[in-house]
Amino acid sequence: MGIFRIDPLMLKLIITVLLASFLPARGHFVDVFEWLTTAAIALLFFMHGAKLSREKIIAGGGHWRLHLWVMFSTFVLFPALGVLFVWWHPLQLSQEIYTGFMYLSILPATVQSSIALTSLAGGNVAAAVCSASASSLLGVFISPLLVSLLMNVHGDVPGGSLEQIGKIMLQLLVPFVVGHLSRRWIASWVERNRGLIGKTDQASILLVVYSAFSEAVVNGIWHRVGVMTLVWIVVGSLGLLFVVLAINLTAARLFGFNRADEITILFCGSKKSLANGVPMANILFPSAAVGIIVLPLMIFHQVQLMVCSMLAQRYRKAAEKQLVQQKETDSQAMAGPQK
Repeated sequence: MGIFRIDPLMLKLIITVLLASFLPARGHFVDVFEWLTTAAIALLFFMHGAKLSREKIIAGGGHWRLHLWVMFSTFVLFPALGVLFVWWHPLQLSQEIYTGFMYLSILPATVQSSIALTSLAGGNVAAAVCSASASSLLGVFISPLLVSLLMNVHGDVPGGSLEQIGKIMLQLLVPFVVGHLSRRWIASWVERNRGLIGKTDQASILLVVYSAFSEAVVNGIWHRVGVMTLVWIVVGSLGLLFVVLAINLTAARLFGFNRADEITILFCGSKKSLANGVPMANILFPSAAVGIIVLPLMIFHQVQLMVCSMLAQRYRKAAEKQLVQQKETDSQAMAGPQK
């Protein structure tokens, strides 16, 4: 069952967390890794901007009803569920873990996996490119504001000020814009080296995770997070994901979207970006808290890939079955008059 294989990035994240657990950065290495992390985040978002094609966005930009619902799901529905989840406290988790769930709920959607799964399921790929890219870009503005608005209300973030939003703009938005504006000179190189850029993305995320967990290990994260906590995080991730998927599916059918658009809404409106979330957490939260706060996001990342891969394959098989039935019906219709 290929759908149950661990995502390669998740495997690398596990190895990175183990490395940070046994060999955390200490002393002067902390400053070195802090500088490397800042540079890696800037490079990561520069590459995101360089990969963003205006032509693809324009091609899928006409489906405004679809895009509005995806943005609503990502930045209104998900955060509302996050607030409800934190208020309800249904699981035996610490306040820091609940902060992590609240944080993942305000993040933008993934880009690569949303588009890949939409394509696999037979959805509207052009619209998925537009929605996922717009979500990623808007998230640079909206997610820090939601952190300040929602998480400060619960007393979870000691800062959350305009200074933090300024850091987000400087470290994430400026490299993103510079990368996108550089496309006229580097677009062909970007297209030829997408594999290399993907590795750069992963290396940047792993570096941030190593730095965050090194700090968390020094501050005793594994004395606060046990096996049952990890199990409860998986349960919480599954519950949150299933509620969002059910609401998106119901809304897509209620509002009369066709099958291709339904698939796009389902996959673009239910994802949360690890690539955006980890670097942003490194800027928004105190160093000692980042490791434990991104833990729910890391687990949710794997859960969303597994569940949505299963859904995508079901959509694909249903489409193939429908195509076979249509061919049989057409064959019978053509054979009828001949008799």
